[in-house]
Amino acid sequence: MREHDLYDRYESSFDGADTKQRMGKRGKRTADDAEPTRRGRMTEEEKLRVARLREDQLSTEDTPEDGDRWSTWGDADQGPKPHPSWLVTELAAVDRELGIVKTGKEADVFLLERAMGEKACLLAAKRYRSGDHRMFHRDAGYLEGRRMKKSREMRAIQNRTAFGRNLIAEQWAVAEFAALARLWQIGAPVPYPVQRSGTELLLEFIGDDEGNAAPRLAQLRPNEDELLDLWRQLVSTLWTLAEAGLTHGDLSAFNLMVHDGRLVVIDLPQVVDLVANPRGVEFLDRDVRNISAWFAARGLPPEIGDPSALVATLLDAAGMS
Repeated sequence: MREHDLYDRYESSFDGADTKQRMGKRGKRTADDAEPTRRGRMTEEEKLRVARLREDQLSTEDTPEDGDRWSTWGDADQGPKPHPSWLVTELAAVDRELGIVKTGKEADVFLLERAMGEKACLLAAKRYRSGDHRMFHRDAGYLEGRRMKKSREMRAIQNRTAFGRNLIAEQWAVAEFAALARLWQIGAPVPYPVQRSGTELLLEFIGDDEGNAAPRLAQLRPNEDELLDLWRQLVSTLWTLAEAGLTHGDLSAFNLMVHDGRLVVIDLPQVVDLVANPRGVEFLDRDVRNISAWFAARGLPPEIGDPSALVATLLDAAGMS
C-alpha cells in the first residue's frame, strides 16, 4: 500500500490559487470558473466546495458509454498484495452501479460491478457521509491519542465546520481501510479491502454472484449445531484480533455476516488498540458481553458462552493478563 500524508491533498489542491493571489496575478474569470470571486485567502469550507465542483466537472467530462465511471483503481490507495485473482485491476475497466445494499447513519453501501471485457467482479462501495452523525459525536473515545498534524484541520474538526466534517468522514474511511488491510493480512475473516479514495471504500462483496448480500448474524435463527459452530468461529476471530492487540470496538450481531456458513466481520472504522487506547480493555469487555448476550438469547449454554471467561482468555492472547 502506498504511504502518504492523508490530508495534504486538501492543501496542495489550492496552493496555486493562493499563490496567484499573494503575487497579485489576475486573470479573466468566466461564469464557469469554480473559484469564488471573493478576495483574500479562501476559507476551508470554500476550498472543500471548489474541490467538489472540480471533481463533478471531471466526472461528467469523461464517462464511459457502458458504465457510470472509469475504474478509479489507479488513483486510489490499494489493498494489500498479493491482490486476489478475482479482482479486476485493469485501468481501462469500467465501474457500473447496480443499486444500494444498505443505508446507515454514517455511511451507505452500494453494489458496484467493475468489468473489463468478459472479466468482472462485484464490489461493495461504502461511502461515508460528512454530516453530524452518531459516530462523529462519539469519536473521541475511539480516536483517543490520534491527532491531526495541522492545527487548522484540528480546529475545523473541533468546530464541526463543513470542511471539518468531511475530514472526520475521511478519517473514518482511512481508519477502516487500514484496519481491514491489517486484519486481512493476519488471516482474520474480513472483506478484502480493494481500495480507498477520499471517503469511499471499495470492498469485497460478501454475497452471491447475483448481487444478493449475505445476511447479518442478527437476521439468522441458527439451530443448536449451527449456533455452536458460529460461536467457535467468533471466538477464533476475537482471538486473532486480540493476538494483534485489537478489539472491534462496536461488536454486535449486526456487524457480523454469515456467508455459506462462514462468519465475516464488517464495519471496522472504530477498531481499538488494546494497549494504546486507555479504554481498550473496556471496549473489549463491552464487545464480548454484547455478542455473548446475543448467543445466550439463542440458546448457547452459559458454561460455553461465559463472557468473563472469554474476556480473560482474550486478554491473555493480547499479553495483558
